[in-house]
Amino acid sequence: MFKYLLLAFTLIPFIELYLLLAIGREVGFWPTVGGILLTGLVGAFLAKKEGLRVFRRWQQSLAQGRMPEEGLVSGLLVLVGSVLLVAPGVLTDVVGLLLLFPPTRKVVATLVRRKLERGMASGAVRFTSFQSGPFMGGPFGAPPQDAPSARGSSWPRKERRPGDEVDAEFSEDDGPGRG
Repeated sequence: MFKYLLLAFTLIPFIELYLLLAIGREVGFWPTVGGILLTGLVGAFLAKKEGLRVFRRWQQSLAQGRMPEEGLVSGLLVLVGSVLLVAPGVLTDVVGLLLLFPPTRKVVATLVRRKLERGMASGAVRFTSFQSGPFMGGPFGAPPQDAPSARGSSWPRKERRPGDEVDAEFSEDDGPGRG
């Protein structure tokens, strides 16, 4: 992983700088700046257009009760491609355009999906989910009504030890009129 980060944050910017300087020498400073701005604007436009197209296809597929043809990987590649197009540089623009162009994105998505599947099969890639947070259970993070902690005094349930301070304690039996 370190070698990929080293590549991304050192070698690629040097290549980008070299290419921008070479283009600037050939066509001039202002045309180079104009090209950078133009690719940024075109990238933002294409990212919005492709992102909305992928999102609409997902919605249509889910509304029809079937899995979307373009999966999560394709949507992530649209996001990466748009970020690369907005970033100044020649190499990033080429890669960003390739990721936003549907036929090449499909090829890259297939390669990424295969690599993920091989990594999961070998145990090198693992996915973890967390079972807490604002979307756990009912609305606003409330526990599901059938959860044992929903019937008790607190959620999530925390074991108390003798000597622990308690601000207030409530149970179903406490309160006026209950007996």
